[in-house]
Amino acid sequence: MNENLKIWMNGRIIPWQDAQVHLMTHAVHYGSSVFEGIRAYDSHKGTVIFRLREHIERLFYSASVYRMGISWSFDEIMAACHQAVAINKLGQGYIRPIIWKGMNGLSLYSGPDAKIETAVMAMEWNNFLGESAQKNGIRACVCSWNRLAPNTMPAGVKAGGNYMSSQLITDEAHRNGYDEGIGLSIDGKLSEGAGENLFFVRKGVLFTPHAGASILGVITRDTVIKLASELGLEVVEQDLPREFMYAADEMFMTGTAAEITPVASVDDIPIGNGSRGPVTEKLQNAFFGLFTGATEDQWGWLESLEVNDSENMNVTPVAV
Repeated sequence: MNENLKIWMNGRIIPWQDAQVHLMTHAVHYGSSVFEGIRAYDSHKGTVIFRLREHIERLFYSASVYRMGISWSFDEIMAACHQAVAINKLGQGYIRPIIWKGMNGLSLYSGPDAKIETAVMAMEWNNFLGESAQKNGIRACVCSWNRLAPNTMPAGVKAGGNYMSSQLITDEAHRNGYDEGIGLSIDGKLSEGAGENLFFVRKGVLFTPHAGASILGVITRDTVIKLASELGLEVVEQDLPREFMYAADEMFMTGTAAEITPVASVDDIPIGNGSRGPVTEKLQNAFFGLFTGATEDQWGWLESLEVNDSENMNVTPVAV
């Protein structure tokens, strides 16, 4: 990691190495953080941040579920994301806003006066699953760990603690020589990857597990569904049994980090012809075409970077 990078933390821009937390931080012990992963792209319009508003909406939603009072307004967090990209002079990169419970003692209950900290990092990060993955596809496996059961932890919230489940899935996959793992729901239906949503093509129709199948979903998943509809593809959201996956003509994973990544095989069983399929490639072209101008951004997803290389926001946190 480039230690010359700077981080927006609690309203100030600080050097990378100075962004530290105390060992007694509540989030260190109990995973009490919420965060987002956001992409900035070098586009035909210059640097753009992809679907920033929707990401920050989900960040605030996640914080509200866990009763974290954010000390900054929605617009200020939006501005901090712009500032983190600009101050580090990134043409494209990955943005990670994070909100966490700070030093509040060892009690699980942190109380209404809990110290809430906020930071935004921006850094270079290319393909999450490897440089050749988007063309050649990845090897995945179904793992022994299931995804979260309903009403245990909120699967639709992007919280640090939730990702312990994801770590179990991806760690098991990598230990066994695969690129990524897939988790089933508690009733054995297809759910999602360790950090990605699942899509399948069968007889020209695009299938994906429905939003209630213990998935995070929303942003990149929604992007693919909208692009597919524009391309004239039928999209079906429903419960899908595990065996449906092995009979698919094509399969791909989606997510901010993964973007649109084909899956060549699952459990060493080839999906389709064992490589990227034509529908997957068409959707990839439509997605990346947003940043070349080949695909019209009719939804207003591309937010041009507002250059602000000031070291401070010069604002007062909102009362919570």
